[in-house]
Amino acid sequence: MRNFQSITVHNERQFRALTGVSQKEFDRLLPEFTRSLASAQQQRYRQHQTQRRRRPGGGRKGTLSVPELKLFFLLFYLKNYPTFDVLGSLFNISPSKAEEQVMKLIPILKQVEQHLHVLPHRHFKPVQNDDQPTENINQPTENINQPTENINKIMIDATERPCCRPQHGRRQKNYYSGKKHAHTLKNTVVATVHGGIDAIGPTAPGRRHDYALLKEELNPEQPGLSSVEVYVDLGYQGIEKDYPKLHKIHIPHKKPRKSEANPNRTLTPKQKKENRAISRVRIAVEHLIGDLKNFQILTSQFRNHIANLGDQVILVVAGLCNLRNNYEVQ
Repeated sequence: MRNFQSITVHNERQFRALTGVSQKEFDRLLPEFTRSLASAQQQRYRQHQTQRRRRPGGGRKGTLSVPELKLFFLLFYLKNYPTFDVLGSLFNISPSKAEEQVMKLIPILKQVEQHLHVLPHRHFKPVQNDDQPTENINQPTENINQPTENINKIMIDATERPCCRPQHGRRQKNYYSGKKHAHTLKNTVVATVHGGIDAIGPTAPGRRHDYALLKEELNPEQPGLSSVEVYVDLGYQGIEKDYPKLHKIHIPHKKPRKSEANPNRTLTPKQKKENRAISRVRIAVEHLIGDLKNFQILTSQFRNHIANLGDQVILVVAGLCNLRNNYEVQ
């Protein structure tokens, strides 16, 4: 049993439901979180040293007085995404103080994840190995699941999450997703076959197409692409033409258009087999996106209007997912 202010956690199941991580993973975060919190506090003291009237540590002690409680407070917010009124009531602080603590602690958690090597990159960084032969195909071979030396296998997909409808007419059109029939935020997710999220692209309005985002984030002339093998879905049609330097591109076959010559619009048995082979590999990125959506802040309508907060939130949550999956970002 662990007590966090007015919240009592009785077992491991409750702890996961409240924070999104296990107690073992929480205890792994806590020492680094404590050091980063103390370092940020000392830096803040130095910046305002001439204006202070008390020595560091003086004055009334806050309600969130210990690092363990502050970490639990932040993880509880990310996992359950309550309003600041509800959050403040649960932890016996005012709504404004709850918001202030969340804004202060998110950069610290991000720094902790970076020190633990679980924070994803903002852009995909391939391992430079230009000695590999270039081979660009859109059909999987029979040995699709066999490991290949010096080949970086990745899966690329995009994820959307609902946001508030912008009031400005042109701005609300940019955020309206025809696919979701709602106003959304969108990010590109780059995952590896080793079960981790390697990169999270910058947050973009939901109207943007998945492949348009990828072309902005991944330069076709970037060094190291000849050692990268990519698995994508049908939303990335045209990738074979735009990225000829990639080692391999696995994209499913699309059903042909209905015509007099082909009235049934069906794939051949061979094409269906190849699509299933791609799906068996690419399903891993769908599972990882599902791990992200376990945190309600990426599932419920995003209410915060602070600049760049939505972008920082998905990055921090992806780091927590890597922590849960024991994946270290290279």
